[in-house]
Amino acid sequence: MKTVDPTTNEPIETYEEYDNETVERLLTRASETFDSWQRQDITERQALVGSLADVLRENKERYAELMTHEVGKPIEQSRAELDKCAWVCEFYAERAAEFLQDERVGVHPQARTKVVYEPLGPLLAVMPWNYPFWQVLRVAAPTLAAGNVLLLKHAPNATGCATVIEEVFADAGFPEGVFTTLIVEPETVHEIIADDRISGTTLTGSVRAGSAVAETAGAEVKKSVLELGGSDPFVVLDDAPIERAAEVGAQARTNNNGQACIAAKRFIVVEDVYEEFRDTFVQEMESLTVGDPMDRETDIGPIARTDLLDTLDQQVRASLDAGATALIGGEPLDGDGNYYPPTVLVDAPEDCPASCDELFGPVASLFVVEDEEEAIERANSTEYGLGASVWTSDVERGERVAGELDAGAAFVNELVQSHPKLPFGGVKKSGYGRELAADGIREFTNKKTVWVSPPDGLD
Repeated sequence: MKTVDPTTNEPIETYEEYDNETVERLLTRASETFDSWQRQDITERQALVGSLADVLRENKERYAELMTHEVGKPIEQSRAELDKCAWVCEFYAERAAEFLQDERVGVHPQARTKVVYEPLGPLLAVMPWNYPFWQVLRVAAPTLAAGNVLLLKHAPNATGCATVIEEVFADAGFPEGVFTTLIVEPETVHEIIADDRISGTTLTGSVRAGSAVAETAGAEVKKSVLELGGSDPFVVLDDAPIERAAEVGAQARTNNNGQACIAAKRFIVVEDVYEEFRDTFVQEMESLTVGDPMDRETDIGPIARTDLLDTLDQQVRASLDAGATALIGGEPLDGDGNYYPPTVLVDAPEDCPASCDELFGPVASLFVVEDEEEAIERANSTEYGLGASVWTSDVERGERVAGELDAGAAFVNELVQSHPKLPFGGVKKSGYGRELAADGIREFTNKKTVWVSPPDGLD
């Protein structure tokens, strides 16, 4: 497996794929480790999760540079990602026991009845490259605190990050086998999920990958959590604060080089303010700096891989051929690296990629609608349902509209984001299950009912 720097398309490192014997050994180790790890006092597990934050902060610059070199993320965003990883570790180090404490339930005065949360066992996490540390830590921190053990199958182009993340757990003091990186080809994933030693799986990725993983897990009757794609609407109502909406909208579309499931992708604007928003938004997009992601002044770095750049280019070209117009951008930049400029498309027909598909890059599609009712209808006219953002000067109106949007999260006057204290996930083809908050730590637990009656029975 080779990692490649997307700024130059020059190789970074080559990694040897694990053979079947190695995978077998690591699966056995994980299974054996779970037996002892689940019995370790939760306060000890919490302390180790908290230690992850220390390791991440101590080595932040080295990890951030690795992330930027492997996937092209601007260096300041790589640093911010690591800070967020430390935060989620500290959150569960503080709150895990609270979220998993026994729940007493009154059923009968002579019976003791409660609900307890018990870990399931070794789990497989199939993670993407776009947030190579955050996607892993936001799953690992709660999962391990709950008493499970985790095996990671990371994206091949983030293999360096995957190996370093395993080092982070070792440096934090975790026993061997609690967290394991598997360097294997994607085809091996289904064999691992089907293995009797794996109790469940979580995946962040495409709808196609999620469907395949869910099929395998379902055939084995194993728990799965899927966080899949998104085509998030950014709804601008007729009373929206236009300048701020345009400024935040540009950030929401281009953060992480536009390669985020929760990025704003479809900008749905009521016609009364459409021209004002369009012109202001285009100015904001034009002001962004495309360049070397190691430069702290860079806003947009390269697309992570050449095949992803080709796919994005094909989607835009198909949309233009169908009748859309590019106000700015619209084709890859000349020169080395996988660079695609900030792009704004208008007049995209309903059946073209800019309207129907997830465009994974700094490409925004603008749609004009007559009123609030049509904006809601347009926002919901997608197979996805991950996040949504509504902009208005009337917060009560915004909250009402947010309630009508088909999404796992709806934000009023704010960009869509994940937060350790709030559950995160989608509906429709954006997946199922929840990460983060109390929901995230309970996803891979057995919610067991315990009923204790006296030996002579109940009166």
